[in-house]
Amino acid sequence: MDQLLRSVVSYLPAPDVETIAAAHALADQAHGTQRRASGDPYVSHPIAVAQTLADLRLDSASIAAALLHDVVEDTSLGLRDIEQQFGVEIARIVDGVTKLNRVQWLADEGRPPSAREEEWAENLRKMFLAMSKDIRVVLVKLADRLHNMRTLAHLPVEKQRRIAQETAEIYAPLANRLGIWEIKWQLEDLAFRYLEPEAYKRVARSVQQRRGERERYVARVANILRAELTKHDIQAEVLGRPKHLQSIYHKMQERGAEIGQIYDLHAVRIIVDTVPQCYNTLGLVHGLWHPLPGQFDDYIASPKESGYQSLHTTVVALDGKPLEIQIRTGEMDWVAEYGVAAHWRYKEGRKQDPKMDSTITWLRQLMDWQKDVAAGAQAFVETLRTDVFEHQVYVFTPRGEIKELPTGSTTIDFAYRIHTEIGHRCIGAKVNGRLVPLNRPLQNGDITEIITSKASRGPSRDWLIPAYGYVKTSHAREKIRQWFRRAAREENIARGRELMEKELKRLGLTDLKLDEVAAAFQHERLEDFLAAMGYGDIHPQQMASRLASALPKPEPSEPPVTAPIPERTGSVRVNGVGDLFTRLARCCNPLPGEPVIGFITRGRGITVHRVDCASVQNEDEPERLVPVQWRTSAKDVFPVTIRIVAYDREGLVRDVGAIVADEKLNINGMSVVVQKDQTAVLTTTVEVPDLEHLSRVMARIEGVRDVFNVQRAAE
Repeated sequence: MDQLLRSVVSYLPAPDVETIAAAHALADQAHGTQRRASGDPYVSHPIAVAQTLADLRLDSASIAAALLHDVVEDTSLGLRDIEQQFGVEIARIVDGVTKLNRVQWLADEGRPPSAREEEWAENLRKMFLAMSKDIRVVLVKLADRLHNMRTLAHLPVEKQRRIAQETAEIYAPLANRLGIWEIKWQLEDLAFRYLEPEAYKRVARSVQQRRGERERYVARVANILRAELTKHDIQAEVLGRPKHLQSIYHKMQERGAEIGQIYDLHAVRIIVDTVPQCYNTLGLVHGLWHPLPGQFDDYIASPKESGYQSLHTTVVALDGKPLEIQIRTGEMDWVAEYGVAAHWRYKEGRKQDPKMDSTITWLRQLMDWQKDVAAGAQAFVETLRTDVFEHQVYVFTPRGEIKELPTGSTTIDFAYRIHTEIGHRCIGAKVNGRLVPLNRPLQNGDITEIITSKASRGPSRDWLIPAYGYVKTSHAREKIRQWFRRAAREENIARGRELMEKELKRLGLTDLKLDEVAAAFQHERLEDFLAAMGYGDIHPQQMASRLASALPKPEPSEPPVTAPIPERTGSVRVNGVGDLFTRLARCCNPLPGEPVIGFITRGRGITVHRVDCASVQNEDEPERLVPVQWRTSAKDVFPVTIRIVAYDREGLVRDVGAIVADEKLNINGMSVVVQKDQTAVLTTTVEVPDLEHLSRVMARIEGVRDVFNVQRAAE
């Protein structure tokens, strides 16, 4: 506690220090003789949490709340007691943290997976709701998680892994999104230590062995920089910036290299007094060493949405090694290290930086979107996964404004990020002055211009099909769905019927009743299902996976036994039959998920057909038909023949093959026939694990230029 008081005395006025001391006294009294798993007095934990926030120079309300954050949950004191002694502001933060403490992210395995996932999703939504009300709630929670990770060794191994997994999946990405680098890298490294202990030890050992060499190299570079800056009357602080263990391991995996083969582990930060000095320093650095092309970013002229500002450059420095250099002012450095927490630093006369609102604009937008669409918890989590927790790219408008989007975002995502109406009226896009496809993924630094037309009839339904790759973000996807929901119901039903019949025909499932398909999606009325498909809530490729698990299967009349299957197939459960070989019929090539039936072939075991196969429907000896069911493993693959019709052109076979390869599927054979009208018919046999994969690869092939029909065919 003495260290905490010394920290806060250095920047807080006396009345605020007294509030913190009183909060400690109450916490000490309330926790009494309670102990942590380590054996330490329990009050040592809230003190450590408060110390982390004091190191961030946060306001007194945050630090007092940190000291009291476990009092309501773990002692006899209530929230009213805290409010009476410390006021509404501190009590509100404590209340928010208490509610987050009750969240069980990774629930017990004994419960159904759907229930666990729904509760997890709802808890995550509660956390972000608390953030939107007062960001300090989550700052306290992040500091709480950091100390718990530092003391994780005292818990059972299973609990260590669960907490480390939570940290890696939720808290570290959250700290990153809030720009709190100082907490983010510690959480990542600590989670890495418990999730992959052997890899952690190996990387830590290698880094330690190279530490002396790295420090000597950075010292040489820093001395040269200091001398050059001093010569030009620039007062600067030059610091080595070590790469952290988890990020090093990530690079090793990404590049398939050992640590000794990774040469961009050296980084230096230069901190100067003014913005003009930042640019002067950049010129001096480039005068000393040759800059690498394409490795310069100016986040001072165009700050990130988090408020981050800095100049980034990579040069070929001493010994020919790449060196990353960041140049910024002291104020920029504080924001870069502590992100949103920097705007809650105590400043005399005011406690909150006016830039605070713009800094967490993404959070406000997230909660506003949640209200607009009244989405469920699962939809909210999908938005977090795609729009918040993924890595970001930074692209520019033609006016030079920087926009932050998840990696993989397209020009359509960018259009909806600008404004909903821009997205709806988008008919084309230019990137860096050149026309590009609407599904082109954006890269860092792209200058993106959206071409709109008032005559546009609105977004295309194709934009909602994942296989076509038009939309990455949940935000854009939901805006498109909203547009189609507003369309006439009859139009949506007609469009939905067209889409469903097309997909069933393509998959060779034309004998299925439409009511059965609707029931598989929990729609009692066919019209409701068709309307949902029409406005994009259900896309055609979802049908394959849902039909696989939901359509009725033959009822076993006797206990099934498992029959061996030839190498080219997976496993099938055969009802009431002994040890007979089974094989898949070449006439219909059934896939897992499709209703199937067995036909006893004299001297050859059982041949498995689709139930709608003409060969079995016309069979004169129905007594030779036996019920069968799928039982496959993850490694099983099944041959299926696809017929592709396209306008003949150079590179057509290559483009189709590239999609199959990208889906990691094998091609057993391909033939091409070019007809007199220059129409090419490609017939290819691919090995797929199930109906869902087949649907996806067919949808992607249909998106290839000049392809106008893709259907499943018999061999």
